[in-house]
Amino acid sequence: MDREAVTVIDLADVRRDMGALVGGKAANLGEMIAAGERVPPGFCVTTAAFDTEEVPAEEIVRAYVRMGRGPVAVRSSATAEDLPDASFAGQQDTYLNVEGDDAVVDAVRRCRDSLDNERAVAYRRANGIDRADVRMAVVVQKMVDAATAGVMFTADPLTGTRTRTVVDAVRGLGTGVVDGSTEPDHYAAEEGRPVGDVEGCLTGAQVTELAAAGRRLQEHFDAPQDAEWAYDRAGDLWLLQSRPITTLFPVPPQDPPDPPRLYMEVGHMQGMLRPFTPMGLTLLQEVWVRWWSIEGTGDAPRSSSSLMVDIGRRLYIDLTPFLRNRWLHARVPAGLEVYGPHIRRAVEHLLDDPRFSPRPGPPFSGRTVASLARTLIPAALVGVGRSLLRPTDARARAHAAVARLRTMRGPGPGADARERLDWVLGEAFSRMLGDELMETIGPVFAGILANTIPAALLSGIASKKETDTVLGGLPHNVTTEMDLELWRVTLRAREHGDLFSRTPPEELAARYAAGELPDIGLEGFLDAYGHRTAAEVDIGVPRWREDPAPVFATIANYLRSTDPDQAPDLRFQRAAAAAEAELTRLSARAERLRPVRGRIAAFLMRRSRELGGMREYAKFAWLVPFAEMRRQLLLAGEDLASRGLLERADDLFFLEVDEARATAAEGLDRRALVAERRRFHLRELRRKSVPGALLTDGTDVVATLPPPPVEAGGLAGAPASPGRAEGRARVVVDPMGARVEPGEILVAPTTDPGWTPLFMTAAGLVSDTGSPIAHGPTVAREYGIPAVICVRDATEAIHTGDLLRIDGTEGTVVIVERAEPRPPE
Repeated sequence: MDREAVTVIDLADVRRDMGALVGGKAANLGEMIAAGERVPPGFCVTTAAFDTEEVPAEEIVRAYVRMGRGPVAVRSSATAEDLPDASFAGQQDTYLNVEGDDAVVDAVRRCRDSLDNERAVAYRRANGIDRADVRMAVVVQKMVDAATAGVMFTADPLTGTRTRTVVDAVRGLGTGVVDGSTEPDHYAAEEGRPVGDVEGCLTGAQVTELAAAGRRLQEHFDAPQDAEWAYDRAGDLWLLQSRPITTLFPVPPQDPPDPPRLYMEVGHMQGMLRPFTPMGLTLLQEVWVRWWSIEGTGDAPRSSSSLMVDIGRRLYIDLTPFLRNRWLHARVPAGLEVYGPHIRRAVEHLLDDPRFSPRPGPPFSGRTVASLARTLIPAALVGVGRSLLRPTDARARAHAAVARLRTMRGPGPGADARERLDWVLGEAFSRMLGDELMETIGPVFAGILANTIPAALLSGIASKKETDTVLGGLPHNVTTEMDLELWRVTLRAREHGDLFSRTPPEELAARYAAGELPDIGLEGFLDAYGHRTAAEVDIGVPRWREDPAPVFATIANYLRSTDPDQAPDLRFQRAAAAAEAELTRLSARAERLRPVRGRIAAFLMRRSRELGGMREYAKFAWLVPFAEMRRQLLLAGEDLASRGLLERADDLFFLEVDEARATAAEGLDRRALVAERRRFHLRELRRKSVPGALLTDGTDVVATLPPPPVEAGGLAGAPASPGRAEGRARVVVDPMGARVEPGEILVAPTTDPGWTPLFMTAAGLVSDTGSPIAHGPTVAREYGIPAVICVRDATEAIHTGDLLRIDGTEGTVVIVERAEPRPPE
């Protein structure tokens, strides 16, 4: 069959591989008919029929006559519709109960024209779909004389549970469910059986029949389905359409040992809510495995490597071994407090679940414990002791170690991809996780202890607000130092008028690369910090040295700060002065009321001022060789692209570590695989939130819990940096090119060091996720601005311009006044 010449085709002759001719809806309907499902008969007016402005009226009428005329449904079937990436649900037109030759032709014409209606254009724009890639087909089907109709999801769209089918039903046509105009009856089935009492317009047998049909569709299309259905007056079930559920978060690995498992998302601790590149995540998993390797042999305990799990290219940790350990079971929730209240509530909810009840034996194998005892513990104990005794020397050793890491260089010109990959995964890994990194661990751990122990020692003597104040304006924090250095660069940029405030960042980056900008000290800044970026733990993300556009965007943001009293260096100095004054007061009070405990607390608080800022330094250290490793991977990508195995150099980051090695060694063409992974990556970049606690069956545990009580107009979160602030919200989902006006409260999905320059002008911070010990809250405390984290869906509930009142001590956010909704930056 010459498909390009076909203008009208019977649905029974359509198959899934004909999507370009008949669109997504018709292709799925043809598959359902071929699979033996009861589908209303009909035909499709193909994309080829609309290559001209004319509608093939005669062919449409002939097909309408062949199906016996009568009332029909006329529905869009665009080539970008009913696909895994985009449903286009309701974005193009549908006409029901159309009857008569002329009426059917007219409905087809109007349906075709709806390809460019306002809704469809906005939807394509939001989903990054090019109009040039979309063509329209139209489906015409016999109307079902429906007694009952509705919609069925073969997975719960709210919780993600793959074993649960949910059904909404109304009497008569199902349009009331689809367009939301009618309150439907709700039903659910678990493992194919109805849940609870079945009342309303469906019987228990019908719910069971629908669930079985849904499972067949899911198995046939190999994905959870969103299906429309109807029961006719005779009680027969008709399936009207089926398409993938596009909003579900990817399911965890389905072959884990001893399911179910509980996974906790931890990427947000490093500012990673966006998906990792495949190379970035597998390289991080490789870091984890090497870190646990026994006596440097690379023989990692499998129980350690299986803890870190890739789900939807996000980083999760398997909590199951901890929950099933009889010694740790009840203690796990308290230990997860730093990951936020939502995670703690989710784990508390599962404590009584028999599937996670305690079992005999340790959570890890003896080999894992032996590995820990031989590597991390001795180095940490020795390093902590030396750091507490001589903090200045400890910092000097850490700085010297990073200076040595900066000298790392991989293979030079002439090396091929295989040699460069061998260097990255061999010598570079050994250096990155070797003696230099161990030199940074002592002061880091010492700083963490000095930051946290005094609060426990001073229980009943000092408030949390007082002990938190002592941690403000901490010196020696490499991220704070970076931000302040960029402020100094900004002061030099101010001498050049509007050049740096009004020129687009991308243009400034191009002019900088061409040597056409005045010297403002940026080269020195990039020498020190050019290996950093937002989402920097993913080696697949360009560094500031490669693309300084985000740095120029931050400079432009700083230039908006014209109040000398709000200069970042002065704000930092005020926070440091307040901390020193509080330390003096608390020390005197503690030593007077509890002499022994007070002296220990006073000593540790003083050490926190010398070591607490170092908590960022271990990560900073291993990111230094990351820059050279990334450069070598790009050169390896260039080699593979020159051999026709990749389209371009950075395609290498869309291969996993082992795949990259095999590509270089065996000459495998990876272009199709990379193209598919780039599509998945772009789709996941649009995902606004990810589950914090996830079960093997895809259940978002937090979504199953009732929301915690909050005051009217308020949002509950977790305290992260003390203080109160009131100001207009600035919702930012990507720091690149974003601005925060002085006095505004930054509302973000998460934060890592690439975000912290925005803190310089912010009056406060609110984030969807986070941890009190993560980068964002740490820097917020040092600047003396209040921060509330783990405010679920804050970037959705709050709009730019809303007047907020935040309390970083209590962990609350109140929306005082609503503004006109504006899109986030």
